[in-house]
Amino acid sequence: MAPRRSTLWLVGLYAIAMAYLESAVVVYLRRIYGITDLTTSLVRFDPRISAIEVGREAATLVMLIVVGWIAGHTRQARIGYLLVAFGVWDIFYYLWLYVFMGWPTSLFDRDLLFLIPLPWWGPVLSPVLIAVLMVVGGARAVRLADRGVRVRVTAADAALLGGGSLLMLVAFMWDSLLALPASPQQLARIAPTPFLWPVYLVGLAAAAASVARMALARTPERRAAPVQPAASGSLLPIDE
Repeated sequence: MAPRRSTLWLVGLYAIAMAYLESAVVVYLRRIYGITDLTTSLVRFDPRISAIEVGREAATLVMLIVVGWIAGHTRQARIGYLLVAFGVWDIFYYLWLYVFMGWPTSLFDRDLLFLIPLPWWGPVLSPVLIAVLMVVGGARAVRLADRGVRVRVTAADAALLGGGSLLMLVAFMWDSLLALPASPQQLARIAPTPFLWPVYLVGLAAAAASVARMALARTPERRAAPVQPAASGSLLPIDE
């Protein structure tokens, strides 16, 4: 359906523009604080700036959720558009950073990925792989929703996705989890240790298996019931 296909492209364009803004903010922050390497350039902790940064990340999530809600007309389509927007935004965030400052120089460069609820660390490749999975799965969900096909989520699918996501979160936040209980100042000074690739890859494989199962196991298409001719003098049914 052409209108829905155009909506998918527009959501992607929106995410690319969001990524531009996000990466521009990071360029400004690095220039202001003189940060050249996040793993070695530790700046003085500023509670106010830290709170604003957490708020900015929360606002980014709200923007992605809202665009998914507006673009979709069913719960499945809304989740699909959200996943597409999130994935495209994350991929182009690094592409724009490379355009602006020549970083990352490698997909294995370390990055501070997120601050909610704790600081996340990981190689650039790790969130990019998740973003690709989100785009593929989200686009598939949208296309199926456009055809009136509902994705069936079984208990096994939910367990695979939930367990895989938890493993990936542990890999990202491992250093922060080990530091608990810790103050925001202490968390801000954590230097990342080697990334837990085995834990992450098991989690990613589980999540990918769940997405594949849900994309393939679906309920039949809903077909419109034939319209019965109205009897003389009767009222035609009104679709609601």
